[in-house]
Amino acid sequence: MKSLPFIDLVIVIAYLVGMVAVGIYFSRKNTSADQFTKASGSIPGWAIGISIYATFLSSNTFLGVPGKAFGSNWNSFVFSLSMPFAAWIATKYFIPFYRNSGAVSAYTHLEHRFGAWARTYAVICFLLTQLARMGSIFFGIALSLQALTGYPMSTIMIVVGICIVLYTVMGGMEAVIWTEVVQGVIKTVGALVILYLVVVGVDGGMSKIIEVGKVDDKFSLGTFAPDFTQASFWVVLFYGFFMNLNNFGMDQNYVQRYHTTSSIKEAASSVWLCVYLYLPVSLIFFLLGSCLYAYYQGHPELLQTIKMQVAAERLPGGTSAAITNLASTLTPADYGDKVMPHFMVNKVPVGLLGLIIAAIMSAAMSTISSGMNASATVFSVDIYQKYIKSNLSPKESLRLLYIATTVFGLLGMVTGIAMIGVKSVLDVWWMLSGIFAGGMLGLFLLGIISKNTKNTEALTATIIGILVIIWMTFSSQLPDEYASLRNPLHQNMIMVVGTLSIFLIGLILTRLKKQVPDQEEMVLDKE
Repeated sequence: MKSLPFIDLVIVIAYLVGMVAVGIYFSRKNTSADQFTKASGSIPGWAIGISIYATFLSSNTFLGVPGKAFGSNWNSFVFSLSMPFAAWIATKYFIPFYRNSGAVSAYTHLEHRFGAWARTYAVICFLLTQLARMGSIFFGIALSLQALTGYPMSTIMIVVGICIVLYTVMGGMEAVIWTEVVQGVIKTVGALVILYLVVVGVDGGMSKIIEVGKVDDKFSLGTFAPDFTQASFWVVLFYGFFMNLNNFGMDQNYVQRYHTTSSIKEAASSVWLCVYLYLPVSLIFFLLGSCLYAYYQGHPELLQTIKMQVAAERLPGGTSAAITNLASTLTPADYGDKVMPHFMVNKVPVGLLGLIIAAIMSAAMSTISSGMNASATVFSVDIYQKYIKSNLSPKESLRLLYIATTVFGLLGMVTGIAMIGVKSVLDVWWMLSGIFAGGMLGLFLLGIISKNTKNTEALTATIIGILVIIWMTFSSQLPDEYASLRNPLHQNMIMVVGTLSIFLIGLILTRLKKQVPDQEEMVLDKE
C-alpha cells in the first residue's frame, strides 16, 4: 500500500495486526471442538446480535448497495424491510427448535426426518452458497482496495485472505464473534464518515441531494404493480423474506451462533438486535448511493473519469477513440460499483482514509471468517464424521476444524478471483444465493411443518424443485426458436419459486399418499 499516505498505511496495518492478535489471544482457549465451534455457550446475546449484524453488513452492503442505489434506486432496500417478518418466524419457531435439539449442525434434523440424502443435499447447497458469498465479498473488497492502492485485485485478495485465515483458524468462533463486534462498530462509523463527506461536498447540501434524487426517481422502492418479470417491490419483498428466513432459520452462520448464548431468550434477542441495527444502517448506505449520484451530477468531469476507467477495463488494449466511444454509452448501472472507491481516493482526507479502508476490510473479514468457521463445522460434522471417520478424538476433531477452515478460506479466495470482471457484485451474489438456497429452504420447511411427509415424498419434491430451479436459471440461454420455453420471471424469483415448489409439491404428494390408504380402507370396510 505504498501509494497511501503514511498515517493511513499505519492505520490499516494496525487494524490487520490487531485482528490477527485477537486470534492469537483466543487461541489459548481452543482446546476442544466445542469451544472452537460454539465458544462453549458463553457469549452474551448483545455481542451475538452485533456479530450477526456485522455478518449482514458485508462488503456487498458497503460497496454494492451504494453502487446499486447510484445506478438505479432504492428498490433493493425492500430486502431489508422483509427482515422483521423472517426474524419473527425464526425466533418463534426455529431458534427454540435448534436449542432444544442441541445439534451444532443446522442439517442434522434433515437426516432424522428424511434420511442421509436430505442432510447431504442441504450441506452441499450450504457449502456452495458459502463459496458464492465469500467469493463475492473477496471480490468486493478487492474492487475498492485496487482503486485505493493500485495493486492487482488478485494480490489484494491473497493478502487479506491470509490475515482472515490466520485469526479465524487460531481464534475459532469466539474470536470471530468478538472481532465482528469491533468490525460492526468500525463499519458503521466508516459509513457515517463517508456520508458526511459526500453531503458536505454537494453544493446545496441535503436539500440539493433530495431535489436531484426526486427528479431522477432515485428514492423509488420499485413499482407496486403485481409484476414478477422485473425487480418490482413485491419481487424483492418475497425474495428478501425467503432469503432472510434462510439466513435466520437454517444458515449455519447464524444457527451456530444460537448455540453460543446461554438461553433461547438470549439467542432470540440477538436476532432482533441485528434487525434493529441493520434496518437503519442499510438505509444509510442507500442514502449514500443517492448522495453520491447528486455529487457526481455536479461534477461531470469526475464522472467522465470513472466512465473512461470502466471502458478501458472492458476494452483492454483498445484505442483511445474506441474507449471514448464505449464510455459514452455506459449507464450509471454500468459503473455504480466504481463510484464510492473513486470518491474515497479523491475526497477522503488523510487519516480518515485509513479508517475507511479498515471499515471496508472489516466488512469483508467479518462475513468471510463466519463463513469459514461455519463451513468447516458443517464439513466436519455432516461429511467427514458421517462418511469418513466417526470416532474422532478431541485432538483429531480440532485438527480437522483447523484444516477445513483453512481450505474453505482458500476456496473462497479462488472464487473471488474467478469473479473479477463482473458488472454488479450485489446482483451476482443475489443470483447465486437464490439458486443454491432455494431448494435447501424448501426441504427444511417441509421437514419442520409437515410431520406426515416421509422420505419418498420429500425426495420426489426435491428432485422436481431442483429441475424447476435449473430451468428458471438457464432457460434464458435457449435459442430464439424456443423462446416460449424461457423463464418469464425475474431472477430473484428463483429463490421464491424453488422454495415453494419443493414445499408445496411435498405437501401435495403427502396428501395424495394419505388419501390412497383411506380409500383402500373404505373398500375393505364395504367388503
